[in-house]
This record gives sequence, structure tokens and C-alpha cells, in this order.
Amino acid sequence: METTKIDRQIPVRTYLDFEKPIAELESKVSELKALEDGEGVSISEEIKKLEQKAKAALVDTYGKLTPWQKTQVARHPDRPHALDYVSALIEDFTPLAGDRYFAEDEAIMGGLGRFRGRSVVIIGHEKGSDTEGRIRHNFGMARPEGYRKAVRLMDLADRFNLPVITLVDTAGAYPGIGAEERGQAEAIARSTDKCLAIGVPLIALVIGEGGSGGAIAIAAANKILMLEHAIYTVASPEAAASILWRDSSKAIDAATNMKITAQDLDTLGVIDVIIREPVGGAHRDRALAIQTAGDAIAKALAEYDGKSPEEIRRLRHERFLNIGRQL
Repeated sequence: METTKIDRQIPVRTYLDFEKPIAELESKVSELKALEDGEGVSISEEIKKLEQKAKAALVDTYGKLTPWQKTQVARHPDRPHALDYVSALIEDFTPLAGDRYFAEDEAIMGGLGRFRGRSVVIIGHEKGSDTEGRIRHNFGMARPEGYRKAVRLMDLADRFNLPVITLVDTAGAYPGIGAEERGQAEAIARSTDKCLAIGVPLIALVIGEGGSGGAIAIAAANKILMLEHAIYTVASPEAAASILWRDSSKAIDAATNMKITAQDLDTLGVIDVIIREPVGGAHRDRALAIQTAGDAIAKALAEYDGKSPEEIRRLRHERFLNIGRQL
């Protein structure tokens, strides 16, 4: 299993295009701190003023992000991924591999563990945290084997009465020829069906990108939680622009019109809970972001304590039927 330290130090912060003013301010703060250390000159007041200005700029910028900017934040390379959440929230995690039909797919990880004293099955898309990891995990884009593994794990959870937690973070299912030849659409459909059929609580958390059927295949849940700057969409903005306007450069327009942000989806009743991120996004304070998400998952799971499998299944079905009724 790939393990990643949650509090790893990132030597050079990665800034997005719209964060350039913030980058300039924080760069000046770093330069002044280095000057103060090197020259022994006290310029703490100037540093403090710049730090306050940088923080204010960060708060202001992240308080009015556009859908396309949220898409960029959701894809940030330093954002915590599924294995980061597992490492921080799940004790005694035992990964389970393979679909028992064809192969192991590392774009979807899963296994057994204990979440705050409760045995659970956890399933999630893993994008990888470095070049080698991203290639191994296929950038979180699962092949049919990944979804068949998810079905196997949900069957296991149902058999042993274990709640299921899923972590959604994918641009979409892998569209390669081999995946299609091995029944990608059928695997996604069966995984979605299994989500709806199990008699144990299923809590889904969108931690980054929730793209297309590749996301819904493990997110047809009793409760769908979503990080503040994550996105959840029927297709990536680039793909939607190519389909609608035959021009992928119109991705910004697609992102705006598709209602892909947590705030839009909460209004539409597609998701249930928006989880606040640290100012500047989950990548700015990975440990706090994961802890806050863990609290939200625990609260969601507690709502189903004492409920029968039939009631849990009925509530899940009604949740999705009510989306259309509310419109």
C-alpha cells in the first residue's frame, strides 16, 4: 500500500494562476524573514503587516472563487488524496486487492479498518501524490476491475454489517480501449446498483473531483458530503465544452453553466453537507481538512445507528428520488 504522511512539508508551495497576488505577498514575507535572520535586523513589524495583508488577500480571493477556479483548487496537486485520509482516519487498515475476475486496479483502493472505534469498509479513488504514484494509480481513473473490486468490497460490508465510507476523487472512469473491451459501462452500472442495494449505511465524501459515472459508481450513498472547494459533475468542464461547443477552450463557460460546485449542488439537493476547508483550500492545512472531514463522516454515520437494513435502503432510495421531486 502506498503511504503518505499527512503533515509532509512541501518545499515550494504550488500557486494557481489566480493566486499570483498572494504568491507575491508571501514571497516578500519569506524574503524579509530571510533578511531578518541573515542581517540580524529587526523588521518584525513590516513582516507582520505583510503577513496580515497576505492573509486578507487569501481570505478575499477564496471567498469569491468562480466555478472554474474551484475546479483548479479541486485538482490542486498538493490536495490530500484518499490514502492521506485513510492514513489519518482509519486505524488497522487492511487493504484488499483484486476483483477476482481479471486484475487489481490501483486507481481504486479499498479495504477494512476502524474509524473512530467502529469497523468499516473504506473505498476510494487514489490519484497518487508524485509522478510515480500518479502513473501507478492511473491518475485516479479506474478501469472495470476497480469498480468490480468496489462491488466485492460492498458485498463484504453487507455480509458482515459494516458501514461503507467512500472517498470520491476522479476526473472520470478510464476511457481506454481495453477498459471498454472489458465492460467499463457495465462495471460502473453494477457498482452504482450495488451502492443502492446494500443494507448498511453508505457515506460518500467528494474530496476533490467527482467526475462522471466514475464518481457516481461509488457515490450513490445515503449521505453525500462534499468539501467546500471540490466539484461534482456529469463530465469534466473540458469534456462538456468539447461536446457542447466542440471547443475545449470554453471549459470556463462549461464550468459556470453546469452547476458543479458544492454550493450549487447543495441548493439543488444533489449533496447533503458542505464541509468547510481551511482558508486557501485543503492543501494549505491538510491535517485540519482531513480532521474536519472525519468529524462530518462520523456525524453522518451516527444518523443511521439502530436503523434496520430495510430502512437504510429505503432512505437511500428516497434520497435520490427526492432530487427530481424538488426541482
